[in-house]
Amino acid sequence: MKNIPIWQDLKKSNDYPSLKENIDVDILIIGGGITGCNTFYQFKDDSRKIALVERNKIGSGSSSRSSAKITFLQENIYTKLTNVFGNDKAKLYYRSQKEAINFIYNLVKYENINCDLKKSNSYLYTIDTKNIKKIEREKDILISFGENVTSINNLPNSKNIKAGFYVSDTYVFHPLKYMNSIIEKSVSKNHRVFENTKIIKIEKYDNNFKCYTNTNVINAKYVILALHYPYFLFPYLMPLKCYLEKSFLVCSKVKNTYDFNAINIEKPLNSIRYYKDHILMVSSSSNLALASNSKEMVEMLEKNTNIVNYDYIWSNYDLMTLDNLPLIGFIDDGLILATGYNTWGNSNSMLASLIIKDLIDHKANIYKELFDPKRGFNSQKLINYPLNIFSSAYSFISSKVNKNKTFYHGNPYFTKKDGRSIAIYKDENGTEHIVYNKCPHLKCSLVFNEIEKTWDCPCHGSRFDIDGKCIMGPSNYDIGYK
Repeated sequence: MKNIPIWQDLKKSNDYPSLKENIDVDILIIGGGITGCNTFYQFKDDSRKIALVERNKIGSGSSSRSSAKITFLQENIYTKLTNVFGNDKAKLYYRSQKEAINFIYNLVKYENINCDLKKSNSYLYTIDTKNIKKIEREKDILISFGENVTSINNLPNSKNIKAGFYVSDTYVFHPLKYMNSIIEKSVSKNHRVFENTKIIKIEKYDNNFKCYTNTNVINAKYVILALHYPYFLFPYLMPLKCYLEKSFLVCSKVKNTYDFNAINIEKPLNSIRYYKDHILMVSSSSNLALASNSKEMVEMLEKNTNIVNYDYIWSNYDLMTLDNLPLIGFIDDGLILATGYNTWGNSNSMLASLIIKDLIDHKANIYKELFDPKRGFNSQKLINYPLNIFSSAYSFISSKVNKNKTFYHGNPYFTKKDGRSIAIYKDENGTEHIVYNKCPHLKCSLVFNEIEKTWDCPCHGSRFDIDGKCIMGPSNYDIGYK
């Protein structure tokens, strides 16, 4: 069994240099996930100087930890959007997803990208009679948009359900192969990529930005924050507007595979897709504030999916917005944000890249207002609003009050050294791994992930490997013991 995503289990991956000099660019893209890669591709034939920087390796973050569906059937998203915004805006979101999916399909064909792109009908279903009306309403909304919808009584793999339907013209793919390919096709003398290059500070001066690494400075006219959770705090990203969700995924070999993907409408979540001779399932999704015990989450996943023998297991974090719409657009003059995809990042990352290109080129875009990061929201209509207030406070307070969780059973254990809190984990070979037990971001106490052997921040999702190297932001610093 491997504690990595199946997508990251590649024999070979492209390598790009780290930044070793000060540079001037027209556009700086921070983040080498699928949003950054798609945006870099949008400027492929542009004469302006473009740089993309990634703190680790291209595609090493959340983008290669998903189930890799490309679909506009996103649970009951259109019911939720209709309830909050009305039918017209729900339909506009539907249109945005269809256009993004079509762009991905045409890009893959035009550039001859080998990313295992495959047509896969998308199914939405319920196993609870209480949710049949929810299924019917989502189906009716899609029909009103002009979508072809087919009702079903069971899934293609013969799983019994109470109600459901499917739509066509949706896909699955290999996300890391896709990202590696479009970056490779977009690199040129004026379009450069830098890996292992971490931006730790951004300063604005006149109409430009100074972006600092530990050793160098990048001067840029436009800066794009293509990050699943930005390193830098801004008023629009206050915890009341969004939260992190944690999920576990398993991948297991099966005798029979099918050309479909599916997701249910209730909790516990069960998301299904197939890749070659494997079934990939997502379950045990939870607000990050309530997801400290990774081992317990995996036990719940095994119970929900009936899969106990698997070849791959890993977790993923998704930034969820309270109104179910991504955050895409200007947050300051020349500063653009793209995040908050609510687990549907493959279509929304392409959408973000198209919007960003239009914003920088001063072109009209019909989706600009819908996804504006500075939009207001009606707390009276958002059912997650009270829970989010609670979870934001709970995660911080809980991390301070109880560092030594009972489910650790003494490994790791916690102590102090030179007045600072440290944690010591002893691996299966008896080797001790020592780290400082505070997240450098906002000083939350870290939680040990027994499944993946990482230190995770329960407040804002920073992650560190077993020896303290930061592998996911918003933290910019390691926690290795020195």
